[in-house]
Amino acid sequence: FRYFYPSEEGAFSWWNYRFYARKNNAGWRIDYFCISNRLENQLFDVKIHSEIMGSDHCPVELILK
Repeated sequence: FRYFYPSEEGAFSWWNYRFYARKNNAGWRIDYFCISNRLENQLFDVKIHSEIMGSDHCPVELILK
């Protein structure tokens, strides 16, 4: 995510269940994709799907060319 959006604020993939963290968007960006340098030219985009509920984490999508 930081590769494409280094200045983006408030984009998180995890929120603590306590203290209404998700409701207040007080989270952490702790879910990552690790790729080799060889694949860097295949990167297209990444999305954090914070609208999807079901866990204290949300899906993070890596889109390749």
